[in-house]
Amino acid sequence: MEDPAAPGAGGQPVNGNGNGNGNGNGGGKGKQAAPKGREAFRSQRRESEGSVDCPTLEFEYGDADGHAAELSGTFGECDSEVDVLHWSRYNCFLLYQMGTFSAFLELLHVEIDNSQACSSALRKPAVSIADSTELRVLLSVMYLMVENIRLERETDSYGWRMARETFRTELSFSTHNEEPFALLLFSMVTKFCSGLAPHFPIKKVLLLLWKVVMFTLGGFQHLQALKVQKRAELGLPPLAEDSIQVVKSMRAASPPSYTLDLGESQLAPPPSKLRGRRGSRRQLLTKQDSLDIYNERDLFKTEEPTAEEEEEPPGDGERTLDGELDLLEQDPLVPPPPSQAPLSAERVAFPKGLPWAPKVRQKDIEHFLELSRNKFIGFTLGQDTDTLVGLPRPIHESVKTLKQHKYISIADVQIRNEEELEKCPMSLGEEVFPETPCEILYQGMLYSLPQYMIALLKILLAAAPTSKAKTDSINILADVLPEEMPITVLQSMKLGIDVNRHKEIIVKSISALLLLLLKHFKLNHIYQFEYVSQHLVFANCIPLILKFFNQNILSYITAKNSISVLDYPCCTIQDLPELTTESLEAGDNNQFCWRNLFSCINLLRLLNKLTKWKHSRTMMLVVFKSAPILKRALKVKQAMLQLYVLKLLKIQTKYLGRQWRKSNMKTMSAIYQKVRHRMNDDWAYGNDIDARPWDFQAEECTLRANIEAFNSRRYDRPQDSEFSPVDNCLQSVLGQRLDLPEDFHYSYEIWLEREVFSQPICWEELLQNH
Repeated sequence: MEDPAAPGAGGQPVNGNGNGNGNGNGGGKGKQAAPKGREAFRSQRRESEGSVDCPTLEFEYGDADGHAAELSGTFGECDSEVDVLHWSRYNCFLLYQMGTFSAFLELLHVEIDNSQACSSALRKPAVSIADSTELRVLLSVMYLMVENIRLERETDSYGWRMARETFRTELSFSTHNEEPFALLLFSMVTKFCSGLAPHFPIKKVLLLLWKVVMFTLGGFQHLQALKVQKRAELGLPPLAEDSIQVVKSMRAASPPSYTLDLGESQLAPPPSKLRGRRGSRRQLLTKQDSLDIYNERDLFKTEEPTAEEEEEPPGDGERTLDGELDLLEQDPLVPPPPSQAPLSAERVAFPKGLPWAPKVRQKDIEHFLELSRNKFIGFTLGQDTDTLVGLPRPIHESVKTLKQHKYISIADVQIRNEEELEKCPMSLGEEVFPETPCEILYQGMLYSLPQYMIALLKILLAAAPTSKAKTDSINILADVLPEEMPITVLQSMKLGIDVNRHKEIIVKSISALLLLLLKHFKLNHIYQFEYVSQHLVFANCIPLILKFFNQNILSYITAKNSISVLDYPCCTIQDLPELTTESLEAGDNNQFCWRNLFSCINLLRLLNKLTKWKHSRTMMLVVFKSAPILKRALKVKQAMLQLYVLKLLKIQTKYLGRQWRKSNMKTMSAIYQKVRHRMNDDWAYGNDIDARPWDFQAEECTLRANIEAFNSRRYDRPQDSEFSPVDNCLQSVLGQRLDLPEDFHYSYEIWLEREVFSQPICWEELLQNH
């Protein structure tokens, strides 16, 4: 292996005993600290790399702790953060090539099956961080190895690239008759939620599970490449645009007026009340115009608000949100342009067009032709979309335009193939499908998937900031609470920050994990995606996400639940300053928290996945009154978050009534501007043929029947099925030797009397029937 030079020339590679951080607790018992110095480390590394035999992997947990220090970058010998990260990655590859990951995996199995630790934790009134020391060390080491090896760099050597592919294969497929690594972590999650192992460090388990799924199945960029490849294999036309690039180029819209959506049931206030607010309203518009400069400026906007723009005054509940709105205007997430001078004609940027290409489903074309034939001819032709005899010329042009934008998804092809396999199982034979990592993971999760989804949602509910502590809820703070509670104000503040950060990381990992699973299963087969989605819906995932967003979401995204001087790798290089209550209250200089913004976007995308084209689930959004909750989320000036909020508002607009649409015209305009258009989609008017309430229950039942038929056909293969061959030869059947139980020889006369002699047989009737 090459000896890469770290930038800054300050880092040193891993030493044999793994002391690394210089604190004396990294090596095993009885081991001496390795000599420091550049030459000593280099000679030791050359000896380890030149050795043919693998090192002995029998070590104690002190050695595992030392390896954790090594994988963190041997920061005792580094001078900069770049050096720490460089040598951390180098040590991860080195230790993996020495075979240490399999040893850590064996130790993890031992700790999971450690009944003594489980019983000890169950007897304690309160589980603390001291009950999971060994597990936390193991999970931290494995997380560092997975995360560092997963990331690809252009400067990686050929040996590192091969090691990455080998590691991915080991984690994806079953080796030595063992389940994939992700399933082992899923079993830890369910064991924790069932109360059998309350000492499990669930935050580290979920983080490792998320990274393992991302490593083995692939991230969003890999998903997009797989989608393009699969469409080409199925003979489908290429995608009109790359959704990731389109979202990157989108700009955030100016937030609309934030009333509590009381316009549906209340009349407008009298003009006398509006006059008092006109001055503040004009000031608000002036502030908002400065934000519009960065986006697209509306040239037709007047300085004076019209009667339609003036909405009802905020209620008591909305006054609490005014401060956050002012905060957003004074200090926006996207910095304003340096100059606030009046716009000139050269600086005005007109929108170049809609960001998304319109799409049309086959069902939309059939529905349009059905209405047209009923109107002009008086009868329909079913699913025939080619015969246009008797229809006027404008209908011909409309059908031509619809077909030009027709979009056939991979799911449509998979559903059609599944219907053919159900109709003709004998002629088409068994389906041949590749054993991809996604397919292997689904097969392993299939029979315990409901328990996995319920466990993840239980943890998500416990970690949500809007959840109240209950006696029957699970304790997710077992790996953050100390043995002795804090006694000073500083210790209490630090513990409070740690607890909030702990919950935020759990929400982030669960939301990203569920979104990755849904997207990969949807690409692999649509019914795998529907199976996971249906169990999430049955476990009340939709109201759970809405409960999460029923908070001051701008305060959640701008929360500062971190101590920057304690963050890795900064804390390993610099001397830690003395923490005070003032420094903890001030927090860092970041205007918002990327972690919480990432979680919110993931949860919105998850909600979109569950409700898209599902009218029964869309009605759940309406029943739970999600419109005002989602509209408040539009305060956040981030394009991707706003896009998925607007999508969720669009699918339920037809059910919200005319008064809501009239009172929220700015939101309606944002939907027209940002969300993809579907031709013949009357989303704003409610003239939807699929919106019949009596079909909602049947829709879910039909979907569930299709999912069960798919799982039964592909994964349940009994030996004596109705399609197995049958021996019809009388001589061969009678000639077969049957092994009878021993007691049958003693009771066969009784059996003959009961089953043969005592039964009357009408031979004439038997001969006539045959």
